[in-house]
Amino acid sequence: MDAEVREPVPASDNAPAGRRFRGKNKKKRWTRDADTELAVIRLPLDVHDPATRHRTENLFSAMWSVKRALQRDARDAVDAYWAGDVRREVDAKTWRLQLGLSREGMERRAYRHMENSQHLAHHVTKALVMHQADEVFETSVSRHLFPDASGRRHGRPKTGRWWDYTRIPGRARSHTTSRKWETFRLHGTLAGHLDTYRHRDLDHTVTTPEQVAALPAGIGLLEQPGQVPAPLRPTGRVETGEVTAKKTPKTRAATWWDHTGPLAVVFTGGAASRRGDLVLPVRVPSGSGRWPRLLHFLNNPDTWHKIDLVRRRDTSAPGGWAYEAHLIVLTSGYASPATKARRAAAAELERVGGIDGNVSNLSIVSFPNTFNPADGDVEATRIEPSDDELAALAKARRKERGRKRALDRSRRATNPSQYQPSQRQQTRAERRAAAGLPGRAVAMPAGARTANKAGVPKQAYRRDTLSAGYRLNRARLAETAATAATAKDHRARRIAEETVTGHGTNLVVEDCDIRTWYRRWGKALQATTPGRLIAAIGRECEKTGGRMLSASTFTTKLSQTCFCGEKVTKTLADRIHACPACGLVGDRDKVSGALCAHVHLTDPDDPGTARRDIVQARHTQIVFHEGLQEALSSQPQRGARPARGRTHAAATQPGHPGRRPLLGTTPPPGTGLTPDETRPANERHKAHVGTAGCMDNNAPPRRAISVQTSGGHHLIT
Repeated sequence: MDAEVREPVPASDNAPAGRRFRGKNKKKRWTRDADTELAVIRLPLDVHDPATRHRTENLFSAMWSVKRALQRDARDAVDAYWAGDVRREVDAKTWRLQLGLSREGMERRAYRHMENSQHLAHHVTKALVMHQADEVFETSVSRHLFPDASGRRHGRPKTGRWWDYTRIPGRARSHTTSRKWETFRLHGTLAGHLDTYRHRDLDHTVTTPEQVAALPAGIGLLEQPGQVPAPLRPTGRVETGEVTAKKTPKTRAATWWDHTGPLAVVFTGGAASRRGDLVLPVRVPSGSGRWPRLLHFLNNPDTWHKIDLVRRRDTSAPGGWAYEAHLIVLTSGYASPATKARRAAAAELERVGGIDGNVSNLSIVSFPNTFNPADGDVEATRIEPSDDELAALAKARRKERGRKRALDRSRRATNPSQYQPSQRQQTRAERRAAAGLPGRAVAMPAGARTANKAGVPKQAYRRDTLSAGYRLNRARLAETAATAATAKDHRARRIAEETVTGHGTNLVVEDCDIRTWYRRWGKALQATTPGRLIAAIGRECEKTGGRMLSASTFTTKLSQTCFCGEKVTKTLADRIHACPACGLVGDRDKVSGALCAHVHLTDPDDPGTARRDIVQARHTQIVFHEGLQEALSSQPQRGARPARGRTHAAATQPGHPGRRPLLGTTPPPGTGLTPDETRPANERHKAHVGTAGCMDNNAPPRRAISVQTSGGHHLIT
């Protein structure tokens, strides 16, 4: 074990004389109030200047090396902690402190890495390094050593990848000392940005951001150049407001805090840097429709809390990365007047509902909270991808598959010595050798990776030579994936707004671990994203003043019971609920969603305390008889539509007049059970004579016919 891992971390009071550490803060520590919310706004940064872009890239490279070193140290220290059984049983806390498995211990390690290196001081500061150490401790060490509220612990700390390092965490500004930002700072004002890049057609009477925010959408406000220049640091002397003994005004040198022009993010640079401040100009939306949101976040500098420097893949940007500043503000998120009116109307809906999450859809059923038909009807909604969305998803999958194949071909062509010829290529080479023909060089081997007897590749993938086209296609693939994830988030928010508007803010959902569904239905879940939808609905319920509760499936068993209390056992293939006792027939998912509305929790934070109100459910079935039956009945799901070939709806089998029964049947062997089909898969019918792969012994033998064409004689059957 490395000696540095076991080195005890000295406390601040017992530090060596040659080394000084920051002592305890004598002032009262600032803490955020419990009712104070946090919101984030993304500010695009312009890094078109080559020198500025080079400094920004070096900053990310330096911080990535610090994080990687800290992750390795954390991994070794955690291994030593679990290996010391005796020390851990005697006093686990002391053993952790000796190994440096604490916030202060990780900060000390970060300081040592920075002091021992020869280049980090030119790019980063101690404040950045310390906050990076705090993040590694919280996300890797603390989650591994200590269980969460559910009793689960994260795995062993691992070293991340360079391409996944997209955020440099900044430190929060001091809320007790004015003008104190230790990492990234935001300078300038909205009014200064408006004055600098004012649109030539904007009315001259509009001079303040408040007046701009009151304008209707669709009006151009700014004329920002394609390459926004970095603002200059203020110079000269500024009066302090005090006077000297001779009654003359006191002055001081102007700093960035006196800058009132366009917005810009400023970083002082490393302690050993001689290139001055790193100034990244901010690009603001030019249309008037976005300025009410900007006014909400940027018009009050006292609410600015922290800035994180973020990068994202962008193949069209110079260097392949686009940079943003994520400003965390001590205020609630922005809501437009239309959104506020919609949420106010949803908060007044006196309804209760339930959600049933499925692989292929999301079913939502709600009732009036009095369960009285005079106060409202039963409302049922099924959320599933439309035909256009499925077509777009299929097209995106084809493009993704093509890009991945192009990446594989490029890697093989660039590193032919690391791959073996395929079986087809080997057979062709043997055939040419047997015929006495000279061998051909294989430009792109299509076989497996060259490996040893244990199956381990002889050369690591990270050591392969990558072409410029490979890097470009890889960046496009990552950018497309990020764009698709953002589009799914927007879709989830839109669906959540419609759901809460129609069904109210008090909803109950089954407590299911959707992560386990991906083991079997990962491709279908990528299209429907039920977890993303449920999380978005829960957030919208909280913003509207309600709450979405989770009910345990072990105590409620909603999918196996009926409104009358009868147990109706169903498999995953049975998508129709048919109760033999009361005769209720409906969609399985909607029945479960309707029963969710009749679940009560003793502890709202504990899904295990959920119990189904059988009396209330039976009463609902009686009073909402016709409306309930109509709401729970639905058309077959998408998984039931046959893709090709004849179906039993067109040609029935002998002995089965009409449509086959939906229940009590099993799919043929080998097909497996799918969760999104309304009936079992049809038995494979006999193929027509003459189709490919058909073998009919009673058919007459086919003759070979010779046809003469311009290219010679050909045989057809």
